[in-house]
Amino acid sequence: MSKRKAKESTGTNAECVSQVQKILRERFCHHHATGKLFGLEHQHRHLLELLKRTTVHGESNSALIIGPRGSGKTTLINYVLKELKVMRQVKENLLEVHLNGKNHFLSGLLQTNDKVALKEITRQLHLENVVGDKVFGSFAENLAFLLEALRKGDRTSSCPVLFILDEFDLFVHHKNQTLLYNLFDISQSAQTPVTIIGLTCRQDILELLEKRVKSRFSHRQIYLTNSFDFKQYIKIFKEQLYLRGTFPDESFAQKWNISVQCLSEDKTVQDVLQNLFDYTKDLRSLNLLLMLALSNVTVHHPLITALDLQEASKQYRTDSKANIVHGLSVLEICLIIAMKHLNDVYEGEPFNFQMVYNEFQKFVQRKAHCIHNFEKPVVMKAFEHLLQLELVKPLERPSARAQREYLLMKLLLDNNQIMDALQAYPNCPTDVKQWAASSLSWL
Repeated sequence: MSKRKAKESTGTNAECVSQVQKILRERFCHHHATGKLFGLEHQHRHLLELLKRTTVHGESNSALIIGPRGSGKTTLINYVLKELKVMRQVKENLLEVHLNGKNHFLSGLLQTNDKVALKEITRQLHLENVVGDKVFGSFAENLAFLLEALRKGDRTSSCPVLFILDEFDLFVHHKNQTLLYNLFDISQSAQTPVTIIGLTCRQDILELLEKRVKSRFSHRQIYLTNSFDFKQYIKIFKEQLYLRGTFPDESFAQKWNISVQCLSEDKTVQDVLQNLFDYTKDLRSLNLLLMLALSNVTVHHPLITALDLQEASKQYRTDSKANIVHGLSVLEICLIIAMKHLNDVYEGEPFNFQMVYNEFQKFVQRKAHCIHNFEKPVVMKAFEHLLQLELVKPLERPSARAQREYLLMKLLLDNNQIMDALQAYPNCPTDVKQWAASSLSWL
């Protein structure tokens, strides 16, 4: 092959690799629906029918989508909305308001004022000019005015409004649950078709609602569970990696997809996926694994291999806290081991600095030749460093009068993490390792 042709070929490969990385990273990061909803067919039909009644027939409604993190709540709602927007009458009329309990725009974790949430609703509905400098007596009046401004006529010809409340349980903690009360109340009585969809991980969410809020809620609940088996998990793996027909270079896409099929049948890859599947069915974890493997794809290494997935699995399983331990001093390591023994002896009960210091002193007295006997203020300084690194945490917020030595603490490392970290700790004294491995305290 001539140098010119080789250069052209390399250039084409570079473009293909760049395209693949862009497409797949976007898919992994934004959890875009890949064309199929695994194990959510029933929930999909239920939600689609519910939203059609609002967007097409002008019915108001409310529902909760309940499921553990990573079960597909956001994916499901996005997938259904994508289907609805294909319909012309929906695309032109549907108004969406997305509120998130964790979002700094809203009254979630950082703010507890429903007026801030109302400003966000106004912004998303593009009604800033309508509100202007008007003064309202209450939250309910303001919200009713906003929805009145959206009306085109009677209930059937008004713009349907869909409110999606992510982290729904955080809105429950607002003062008097004013936002929820007014949204549910409007969904029952207003002429504008309004549907409220709440997304939450809390199974007991209905118990947290005030009586007046609960009475206005439709009590429709859509439960999501990661019910797919390992066979389906392999299918999801392939779906996430496959290149669609829209990929510009058909030849490269074919090679890539054949490679993905081979990967799904490879025993090594299946073992990696089985380990992850047994650990968690959260598809975000699978996306993270694939993202790590994708980072190895280059012009000279254009396809993901089984080795890439193995390495990605090792990176995924790397314990961040164990990595912090690797950078500690020997004194700090000894304090962690002392806490480990206190946990073993007192069966996980909280401890204080004085107990840790006493345990450390016993070890030093028995093995005085391997570690220096530090003064108590120095040991306290090391202990405070562990607090700053969040390897230890106080059970209560310390008061000004409380003595530091007697504040109750909890260790945030388990025995396996400590032992694994010690194995990789550079130049750790043998006696310290033996002390950590011993099942009994130096009492």
